[in-house]
Amino acid sequence: MATLLDVSEIAYSLFKSLLFRPVIAGVWRPWVEGAENIPASGPALVASNHLSAGDTVALPAMIPRRMVFPAKAEAFSGHDLKSKVVAWFLKAVGMHPMERSGGRASAEGLLEVAEVLDNGDLLGIYPEGTRSPDGRLYKGKTGVARLALHAGVPVIPVAMINSQLHKGLFGIPMMRRAGIRIGRPLDFSEYAGRTNDREVLRWITDRVMAAIDELSGQEYVDVYGTSVKSGNFTPEQLAEKVLARPGLGSTKPPVELPGATDDGS
Repeated sequence: MATLLDVSEIAYSLFKSLLFRPVIAGVWRPWVEGAENIPASGPALVASNHLSAGDTVALPAMIPRRMVFPAKAEAFSGHDLKSKVVAWFLKAVGMHPMERSGGRASAEGLLEVAEVLDNGDLLGIYPEGTRSPDGRLYKGKTGVARLALHAGVPVIPVAMINSQLHKGLFGIPMMRRAGIRIGRPLDFSEYAGRTNDREVLRWITDRVMAAIDELSGQEYVDVYGTSVKSGNFTPEQLAEKVLARPGLGSTKPPVELPGATDDGS
């Protein structure tokens, strides 16, 4: 008897091969660089910048393996017909609900989606936590580091290039000369078990964001994009927060050697 996971994988494969990939490749025609950096098997986090809603469709469509993005929890809880259809579709393709209200609920929800990694799949994540308000790259939230250390998986940096959506013929959303640039996997296994070490979490997050920044060529602003959208910064204040790269001036945290004691022996 087929399990729910089997059914989800079949649905995902059908939607991707018969609908999403042909449509995305034929209509939006994004180019892809570095596809060889996606491992042929095994779990990994795929960490990307986020320029438009189309990123969540284009990226999974254009890479060879199954990849799941967390979906906002409220998308699974509607009671009208449209909401039920959306919830069914999200479940069919393996999307996982994630609480985004903040605080402990969001932290617990983040770890719940690690089930995707436990199943050996790729889990997509946007470290910025929101779409860029102006096309620039913003400070990453440490959930990507927490997930990488919790699951013991590599992080694959990805840059979406010119993936902003524009209205095309008949109002159809279009991308113009969009691209997907995939970097080499980043290994943070030397910090295994340090999921509560804030210094380590911030350094790993900045390292991931620096890799994305190098791939994308975006200008980097060292504040959270959510704060910008909330109107907490003026253009002049943001200009003062522009850095050459994420984590500029930070140093790599020391690696704790297995079996080390307080006296260094």
